[in-house]
Amino acid sequence: MDYLNRNQFRFFKTHWNSVTCRCVALLVIVLVLRAVLFPTFLGFPRIENGDVVMIHNHSLFLNPEFGIRKIKFLEVPQIVWGLNNQKIAFARSCLTARMLNRTLLLPSLSASLFYKEIDQLQPISFDKVFQFERFNLHCKGFVQLGRYSDISNRTDVIELQKGSGRKWTVDRDLDQLKQFSNDPYNGYEIIRVAGKNPFLWHDHWPIRDYAKVFECLVLVDEISNEADRVVSKIREIGRGLRRDCVSENCKLETVPYIAVHMRIEKDWMIHCKKREQRSNIRDICSSKEEIMERVGKIMGPKAPTIVYLAVADSLLEDNSILNGWKKGLVPFEKKKLGVVGMYKKYPYLIQSAIDYEVCLRADVFVGNSFSTFSSLIVLERSQKMIREGVTTSCAMDVRWPSYAYNILGESNGPHRWMTNISALNLQAISYGSNDICC
Repeated sequence: MDYLNRNQFRFFKTHWNSVTCRCVALLVIVLVLRAVLFPTFLGFPRIENGDVVMIHNHSLFLNPEFGIRKIKFLEVPQIVWGLNNQKIAFARSCLTARMLNRTLLLPSLSASLFYKEIDQLQPISFDKVFQFERFNLHCKGFVQLGRYSDISNRTDVIELQKGSGRKWTVDRDLDQLKQFSNDPYNGYEIIRVAGKNPFLWHDHWPIRDYAKVFECLVLVDEISNEADRVVSKIREIGRGLRRDCVSENCKLETVPYIAVHMRIEKDWMIHCKKREQRSNIRDICSSKEEIMERVGKIMGPKAPTIVYLAVADSLLEDNSILNGWKKGLVPFEKKKLGVVGMYKKYPYLIQSAIDYEVCLRADVFVGNSFSTFSSLIVLERSQKMIREGVTTSCAMDVRWPSYAYNILGESNGPHRWMTNISALNLQAISYGSNDICC
């Protein structure tokens, strides 16, 4: 028996070393893992349409090269409001086009912040803010952008009127999209959405889908270079504050800074007070003094530390935001930093994009959980941590930590904040929430 076992072992060893046997074994392992990790292929309800299998309301491409049709398009209304509301509206448009298996025609953003009088909006093309080719490269097989020059017949259009009002429910909206993904609507070259701003459309997609679209957004070089200049200036001033920084190595090392999205402008204070009254929540508004006190309780960065204050200067009525900070924290805003002139060269949307990038790159970010600007920054920072294997920032020292100053945390400081990437919809970060995962 021992002799037989030895022969069997020798036979197995010899054949295992063959390339064919290894390939067969690898194929078996892949099939088992697919069955375990992707059960949706095995029995969930699905609608088959050409090269796309739609499971529930999400598209899984059988062939990534042909998943999004490049000869069928979705056209959406001009995207309006603040930068991050526009980013959400853009992502929602992309995901709507994805569900319809169509290419999204290059949308028009809004450079100005006027949103009540549509005719006064200053339009700006998407590719003047974000890189068109880089977006399609990063999002290849997931969503696709197209130019109007790609259209072969501009009269081959069907209009999709988005519903509104209380009777227009999430289910009705989804049913409408499913209807337009089938014939006869599916045959038109262009589906043109008429109605309200895409930011206000019903949400049918999980945060992961939105995060994927956001990851594909790359600022054009002009805007990115301006953000580089601001960050370089902050770190240069930070090095100058460190008395122990005399060696060449010290002068070259990266000096940390804290970015605070300081929402105390008059328009925000009016909005958040009304929101507190309607929702009966008291953790939305924060005074200047409360923000400074809580930021001062953050432990970590070496003193002295630069605190960059991201604030809408034109809407700010308080000129004392640089006074009263804890010793060791040295606050700077655009005027003190000497970059006001650079910002004023650009319309509102571009200014906001620069500030967003400066906050995103900060070693520590502190914002308001009810702000879309703050929420999307934390979403991107959470994604960066997850890519490095960090699953939570709530009880450990991590790179790129974020905090919500409007929610009380440990030691009377701001509360740790990380986005719940597994959430099934974007409501928690697009409409205001004190759900900060930690």
